This record gives sequence, structure tokens and C-alpha cells, in this order.
Amino acid sequence: MSSGSGPAERVILAARRLLRNLLDTGETRLRLAVIELQEERARLFSLLLLSGIALMLFAFGIGMLMLLIIVAFWQDHRLLAIGIAAGVLIVSGLLVALRVRSISREPSLLRSTLARFSEDKELLDQTRIDHTRVGERHEES
Repeated sequence: MSSGSGPAERVILAARRLLRNLLDTGETRLRLAVIELQEERARLFSLLLLSGIALMLFAFGIGMLMLLIIVAFWQDHRLLAIGIAAGVLIVSGLLVALRVRSISREPSLLRSTLARFSEDKELLDQTRIDHTRVGERHEES
């Protein structure tokens, strides 16, 4: 009995090839996910650093502008100047908070990896449909 090319051996080899392909695809997708996470971490760090610096400079600038306006109107309308400055700051803060909320709702983490998984799923579905059609043709023959 030769055990080199029997049907069972071919099924086992096909299963091994399939498993190997699945592992290779999974490894590729995992590497892509890791690279994307590293890029996202670096982008987030630089974004936070630059945002912090910009926020600090902006706060100093607004403080100096408020001080200038209050000193300029100190004799005549100091309470009005303080109220207007506070109102402008509150409205500006609300606008910035709304912008931050809209940015935070945009999904960006692992976008490419998820797109690749969707493509893989579609290809597998197409392959399954094609194999089903081929099987139906063989049964009709």
C-alpha cells in the first residue's frame, strides 16, 4: 500500500495549505494592525504636544488681550468690558468643545486594517459562491 497520493493524503495536504494560507493572511493583517497602531500613537503624541503648546500660547494671548481691553475701559465701562471679555471666552470655549466632539466621533483607529478585513471577507464570500455554482454544475452533469 502506498500512502503517498491517496485521497486522504490529498485532503490532509489541502487542509494544511488552507491553514497555512489562513495563518499567513492573519499574520499579514496583524502586522498591518501593529504598524497602524504605532503610527496612530506617534500621531496622537505629536497632536497632544502641539495642542498643549498652542493652548498655552492661546490662553496667554487671550489673557493679555482681556487685560488690555479692561485697562482701556477701566475708567468708563470696566464692568461691561469684563462681561464682554467673559462672554467671548465662554462662546469660544463652547465652539472649541463642539469641534473637539465632532473630531472625536470620526473613527480613525485601524481604518486600513478593517478595510482589508472587509475585502478579505468579500473575496471569501465570492469564492464560496463560485464553488457553490461549480458544485451545482457538476451535480447537473
